[in-house]
Order: sequence, then C-alpha cells, then structure tokens
Amino acid sequence: MTDTQRNVILLGAPGAGKGTQAARIAVGYALPHISTGEMLRAAVAEGTEMGLAAQRSMEAGELVPDEVVIGVVRDRLALPDAEKGFLLDGFPRTIEQAERLDAMLAGAGRAVTRVILIDVPEDELVERLAGRRLCKGCGKGYHVLFDPPQNDGVCDVCGDELYQRSDDNEATVHNRLDVYRAQTEPLVGYYEARRVLKTAHGGGKMPDEVFAQVEQLLEGD
Repeated sequence: MTDTQRNVILLGAPGAGKGTQAARIAVGYALPHISTGEMLRAAVAEGTEMGLAAQRSMEAGELVPDEVVIGVVRDRLALPDAEKGFLLDGFPRTIEQAERLDAMLAGAGRAVTRVILIDVPEDELVERLAGRRLCKGCGKGYHVLFDPPQNDGVCDVCGDELYQRSDDNEATVHNRLDVYRAQTEPLVGYYEARRVLKTAHGGGKMPDEVFAQVEQLLEGD
C-alpha cells in the first residue's frame, strides 16, 4: 500500500459481495467505510442540521431528498478519519448525486480517484440472494447451496428455525436487480467517461480471488 490519497466508490448489485469487499478494502487501505445508511443514522443520532432534516423525511415515510443526503455526505467526509481518503458504499446512486459529489470534492481540492464495479452475472446474483437464510433466534446467516446448516432449516448454533427474508424471494430479487440496473448503469458510463472506473469480475469466484483483483485495480493507474 502507498500513502497516496484514495477516494474510492464501490459499486455492485445486491448479492455481488460488495459488503465483503468493502470491509477488506477498508482494513487493507485504512479507509473509513462510509455507507449512506450509516451516515444518515449517525447524522440523526448526532442531531446535526442535516440529520434532523433526514429524520423528518424518514419519519414521514418519504425518501430523503438529495439535498439532505449530499449535506450528510459533506459533513461525514469533513471528519478527520476521511482526510486521507474514503470508501463510499451506496452513494452516489444517481448521475445528479455523482455530479454534486464531484463539485463538492472539487471545492475541497479533492476528487474521486477510483470507482470499483464488482460485476456478477444476474443468474448468479439471483442464486446467491434467493438461497440466503437467517436464524430467527441468533441471526446467523446460511446459504442453501454454499453454506447450508447441518440439518435442513435448523440453525447449527442455537437450534432455532431458519427463514428467508421477504426481499430475498426470487421475484423480489429480480425487482431489486431491475432497480439497481436502472440506477447504476448510468453511473458506470459517467465514471467510465472520467476514466476512474475499473471492473472486478466476481462471477464464480471466491472472495479472496475478487479482492486480489480489487487490489490490482486500486494499485494500478
């Protein structure tokens, strides 16, 4: 690893293993892993101006406006742990958000240095997501194909029943992927045009193999 500032965005569809790779990048490159959800929850808990605005939207059951999300991102990136770089996960989600992020960073003399897209074929994403199971008791996760329990439908740890999240059924998974594709494809083109986007191929690969690609993409020009 070098001391060069890395301002990284991680893109990837649900089920692509983005969370696993984000955790590894954060540790390997000493970058704060910043997700939209975490930023909003922290801002609400801290009672910041943007946090209070986000809370009003969430309590009303509305989407948090871009203006508020951008403000929360700006506040988070101004904290000391993000001075030498950051890893954004779940933001930006739209071209408008990406443009405003670029303008905000430029105002601070910074820029996005790398966008990593973890690309996995859709049929594999569906298989990964639809096969996930969680324990009702202790919350331990399983997968019916890749990490099954010793006894079907029963947790190895506490013996409680396993269940499938409502958003992990196949029809809902396809829906989630449609939404992701609609939001993300424009971002891929946006960052390709700025020559900062690189792709890690995650289909049929173990997390270590994917991270080896991610390291090369972060280290390369």
